[in-house]
Amino acid sequence: MVYFLSDSHIGSRAMGDSVQHQEKVAGLFRLMQKDATEIYLLGDIFDFWCEYVWEKPQGYDIILDTLLDLTRSGIQVHYFIGNHDIWTFGWLEKRTGVKVYRDKQEMTINGKTCLLAHGDGLVPSDMMQRYPEHIRRKIRRFQFLRRCFHNPFLQTILRLMPPAWGNHLGYEWARKSRLKELAHPCPYKGEQNEELVGYAKEQETIQHHDYYIFGHRHIELDLQLSTGSRVIILGDMFKQWTYAQMDEKGIITLMNYE
Repeated sequence: MVYFLSDSHIGSRAMGDSVQHQEKVAGLFRLMQKDATEIYLLGDIFDFWCEYVWEKPQGYDIILDTLLDLTRSGIQVHYFIGNHDIWTFGWLEKRTGVKVYRDKQEMTINGKTCLLAHGDGLVPSDMMQRYPEHIRRKIRRFQFLRRCFHNPFLQTILRLMPPAWGNHLGYEWARKSRLKELAHPCPYKGEQNEELVGYAKEQETIQHHDYYIFGHRHIELDLQLSTGSRVIILGDMFKQWTYAQMDEKGIITLMNYE
């Protein structure tokens, strides 16, 4: 069995007991371990993750040890960075044995062609034309922030900060983002307005994929396009507790841990 999950946001200062949260996610990993051949983690597994020059992330031994146990047992674990866990520079791979990806990937899994990504920054080319100006401003702000997060020079500045300073900035930014989402959730916007669905449709005009599998949106979606492709958005691992599994025939089913 192949499993896909995303957006657990472990360590969030907006969601209560971090240790209990880690143990619950680790419990799901241990269930997967019974029959998994591969596990795909599609970003934002941690609410904020930064490997400083002076110090590595603290307080995550439960989940890190579980990931190490998975890889040592022969399960391939693929880790896609999201927009909250960008700042990994080799230590996460060394600590756990996962393989880290910094961009979307096209892969063949159980005979099915798949495009996998966290999903932030993936938008159809005509997206800006669809929205009024106040929405465009929000999109431009997010795109600017994303470029800053991925800028190598600014990444180095963050890594050189005293960890207490960097963690305060990172966890507070993430906490405010989580509280805003919890107070004003953004539900499914419909096939014509979901950016990731639009992106998948645009990609289909270039190259066919059986599956487009994303995280990021914190909604659970299994949508079949007119081309026969399916767009899968995985939900999350803190409110919905949803994930996906693919059997040996390449059939994906959305699951709920609870």
